[in-house]
Amino acid sequence: MKGQRTSLTILMADDDEDDCMLAREALAESQYPSKLYIVKDGEELLNYLYRRGHYAEETTSPRPELILLDLNMPKKDGREVLKEIKANPYLRKIPVVVLTTSKAEEDIYHTYNLGANSFIIKPMQFASLVKIMKAIGSYWFETVELPL
Repeated sequence: MKGQRTSLTILMADDDEDDCMLAREALAESQYPSKLYIVKDGEELLNYLYRRGHYAEETTSPRPELILLDLNMPKKDGREVLKEIKANPYLRKIPVVVLTTSKAEEDIYHTYNLGANSFIIKPMQFASLVKIMKAIGSYWFETVELPL
């Protein structure tokens, strides 16, 4: 619950190392207390969520309160992963924000139909990414109540 949280645990799934680095820096600059964990593809994201392999320990791989999901990733893409997350009663409560370079209308409609909570197109400018991270932090940290 919002009143009891001291930070927001965010899990980002993105195969682009530069995008991950920029997201980490933008999140830090947004000054919202958060812990960002990063996975590189859809399979790794599911391993994290299901606590498989080296993600078995909750102390090093805590349950995320928010997932930032890229659509175009190797192994399992974001659409497949989103479908699986939202089909699982334990995982479906985790808000999923699609953060992608795709501007395709069909991606927007399809991801919302699969249960995405938001769809954000990755900005080209770092200052715009900081603004987005501030908005994400404000909304998910200060405004909404998240399930435990």
